[in-house]
Amino acid sequence: MPFFMHFCKKFFCDRVARIFSNNRVNTAMGAKSSSFGIFYPFFKKICLFFSILFSALAVVAQDDPVVMHVNGIPVTRSEFEYNYNKNNAEGVIDKKTVEEYAQLFINYKLKVQAAMDAHLDTLTSFQKEFRTYRDQQIRPMLVPETVMEEECKAYYARMLSSLQGKDLIRPAHIFLRLPQRATKAEQEAMKARIDSVYTALKAGADFAELARKISQDPQSAKQGGLLPWIGPNQTLKEFEDVAYSLEVGSYSTPFLSTVGYHIIKLEGKRALESYDNLKSSIRSYLDAQGVQDKLALKRLESMAQHADEQKTVEQILDEETERLCAQDNDLKYLVKEYHDGLLLFEICTREVWEPASKDTTGLERFFKKNKKKYEWKEPHFRGMMYYCRNKADIKAVKKALKKVPEQEWTAVVRKQFNKDSVMVRMDRRMFKKGDNPNVDVLAFKDKKAEIRPITDFPYAAVLGTVLKKGPQSWTDVNSQVVSDYQRMCEDAFVEELRKRYPVEIHEEVLKTVNKH
Repeated sequence: MPFFMHFCKKFFCDRVARIFSNNRVNTAMGAKSSSFGIFYPFFKKICLFFSILFSALAVVAQDDPVVMHVNGIPVTRSEFEYNYNKNNAEGVIDKKTVEEYAQLFINYKLKVQAAMDAHLDTLTSFQKEFRTYRDQQIRPMLVPETVMEEECKAYYARMLSSLQGKDLIRPAHIFLRLPQRATKAEQEAMKARIDSVYTALKAGADFAELARKISQDPQSAKQGGLLPWIGPNQTLKEFEDVAYSLEVGSYSTPFLSTVGYHIIKLEGKRALESYDNLKSSIRSYLDAQGVQDKLALKRLESMAQHADEQKTVEQILDEETERLCAQDNDLKYLVKEYHDGLLLFEICTREVWEPASKDTTGLERFFKKNKKKYEWKEPHFRGMMYYCRNKADIKAVKKALKKVPEQEWTAVVRKQFNKDSVMVRMDRRMFKKGDNPNVDVLAFKDKKAEIRPITDFPYAAVLGTVLKKGPQSWTDVNSQVVSDYQRMCEDAFVEELRKRYPVEIHEEVLKTVNKH
């Protein structure tokens, strides 16, 4: 901004000085009239225009000063505040001071700059993912609230019309399924069973309790046979006719539908609630159905079709994003957050996280140097808990895996014992006491624990090593070591970026964050 103001001011002064100079020359040469005198009113207006422009630019710069430069790129106070306040909001455990956060924000910007220099923003995969996130935010904003209100009202009108003047009802049922190709004997048996249920109901049995025990509709059975609120034409005609014929609290005689036998109890009846009461629910439903997104796409297609020059929907969406972001700083920084966040993830994945996770030599060296950090307070068991159908397989599995590396155990068991059917079930990992009662008994020799065999796999055994003093290799604490090693590599990456790119913090502006 200061450079632009300086450029405008210099351009204007140079032009005026040149005309003044020309005027003096004309006068010195004895010209009959002064050209400057003719254009004086015009230059008076120009002076006024630039005076207002410089004042406006000065106010903007003053209202949103630059808090830092990262590789020469300015970061305004409003952008810094947006990120700082978002990452230090209510509920954040590790809150940072403005000064502490400034250093983290610089690291963030440096990674983004590295990604830009690597042209990761030109990747098709990046652009596609960024548009997906951005469009989820922008598309709904292209649909006026009045349009969504009309959609909600239209949906309510359709609901009202579908009721055909009837109320909503809430039935419960006891259901016994009857296959379409059931034999006569099967039909008679099922009829006799549903009749016995009906007899029990007449004798005073609880409908909900019977539904839970007997009904073959698992979903409603859990709820004592209770079904959702329904209207006309939402279920089987036989079911609907019977349900609408009942009074609230009464139940039907057994009847046959195309899927089986039912006994219905009517739990409730009510008119459709008013639009105002259902408005928020309807809106949520339409949002879940993607109605707003479809309306946004329709509008974008119309805008592209009626544009002065040929444009794609994506181009129109880019223009609309720019327009909306110019009106709303929070939206602008949110879109920027999507953009920069994806770049950061991409550069860190390529330069740090993935290479570090595959650097087995570096991981082993890091583990040995920091071994004390990973010591355990109690023993761990590294190995396999396995269960067999046949007792003889306990020894057979141990024999088969005797000289096989641990990482290949699963493949060997699958090939030798589970090729045609599952004869051995296994759980291979690092166990600590309390993770598995069977491991507690068989590996840790805990006399208070009890073996809990798996159904159909009554024979249990373990194969592996009890590590008393701590992990022997970095692979014993794989996730912890990889995470810590990645963090160390990331710190080194940031240190290199700080040497590569110049950073300048404007301390006086930083002190005004959230205080203006």
